[in-house]
Amino acid sequence: MSGGASSGRGDVRDVAGLVAAGLVPAEAAPALARVVDRFALTITSDMAALIDPSDAADPIAAQFVPSAEELDARPDETSDPIGDGPHAVAPGVVHRYPDRVLLKPTHLCRVYCRFCFRRDRVGDGEANLSEAELDEAVAYVAARPEIFEVILTGGDPMILSDRRLGLILDRLEAIPHVEVVRIHSRVPVVDPARVTEASARGLRRRFATWMVIHVDHPRELTEAAAGSIGRLVDAGVPVLSQTTLLSGVNADAATLEALFRRLVALRVKPYYLHHLDRAEGTARFRTSVAEGRALMKRLRGSLTGIAQPTYVLDIPGGAGKVPIGPDPLTKTGEGEGGTTRWRVEDPNGDGHDWEG
Repeated sequence: MSGGASSGRGDVRDVAGLVAAGLVPAEAAPALARVVDRFALTITSDMAALIDPSDAADPIAAQFVPSAEELDARPDETSDPIGDGPHAVAPGVVHRYPDRVLLKPTHLCRVYCRFCFRRDRVGDGEANLSEAELDEAVAYVAARPEIFEVILTGGDPMILSDRRLGLILDRLEAIPHVEVVRIHSRVPVVDPARVTEASARGLRRRFATWMVIHVDHPRELTEAAAGSIGRLVDAGVPVLSQTTLLSGVNADAATLEALFRRLVALRVKPYYLHHLDRAEGTARFRTSVAEGRALMKRLRGSLTGIAQPTYVLDIPGGAGKVPIGPDPLTKTGEGEGGTTRWRVEDPNGDGHDWEG
C-alpha cells in the first residue's frame, strides 16, 4: 500500500512467527495452527514488543496471541453475534439505525483480536470492496437523506492507504446530507507510525470526522500511541475510545481506572465499555453483566465524569446497543401533585430521598 499505509515489517503473521518471537512454545504449534487456519492472526511489532512471554496472564498476549480454546464453541455463541446480516442492505453497508449506517470498505486489520465479533469474516486477503461494490454502497447512502452519519469500520479502515481512504472520504463528502463520518480503528494504538501528520490532516473534511480508537489495557497506550493520538487531535479530529470488558485483561476497577484516566489525559473521551459479544470461541473472556455493573458503580465514585464511558450491551440478533450500567435511582412511591418519590444513591453508596 502507498501513501501512509503500514509496511507490516516485523509483524507476527503465522504460528512459526509466534514461536520465533518466543510468544508460544514450539510444542503448542500444531494446535495453534488449527486455530489460525480458522481465525486470522496478525500482531504488529508494536504490540508484540509489549508482551511478556514469561507472564502466562499477560493482558496484551491474551488479546492477540491465539489459544487452542478458540475452537471450543459454546451453544450460545454465533458467527454473527450482533446481527449484521439481517441489516445488510448493500455491499459493505449495514443499516441498523435510522440516521446512520456502517460502511465496511475492508475486512482486513492490523491486529486480529481473539475476541472479535466479526472474527469469522475478518482477515480475508481479498476482503476489500471492489469499485463496483463501493459505487453501490455510496449510491445507497446518497439516495437516503435521513443518513446523517457514516461509520467506517470493517476490518479496520486505517489499514487502507491515505490515497484509498481519501477517495472514499471524497465520495462521502459529495453527499450533502452526510454531516458526520466516524472511523473505527485500532491502528492509532497498535501501529501508531501509520498516523502521520499528513494522514491526520487528510481526515479533515466538510463534514465532522471523528476517530474512535479501540483500546483495552493501559499498557497499549505507549508514547508512540500517544504521539499518534496527538497528531489526530492536533489536526482537529476529535478522538473517542471503545473498550471491551474482558476477563483476564481489564475486568478490574484498577485497570479500567488507569486506562480511562490515561485516555482523558491524551485528550480522548472514553465512549463505550462493551459487554463482550458472544462470538464463537470467546468464552474465556466473558464476564457477567453483574460484574460489569459493579465495576461501573465503583468507577462512578472514583473517576471524573469525562473519564467514564457508557457500559453497553449489543443485543444479539441485531436489535442494537443499550446502556446496561447501574441505575442510582430506585422508585419508592408516589408524591403529591403527580410527583414520584425516589431513593438516590450517591457515588459513595449512601442513599438520599428525593421527590420530583
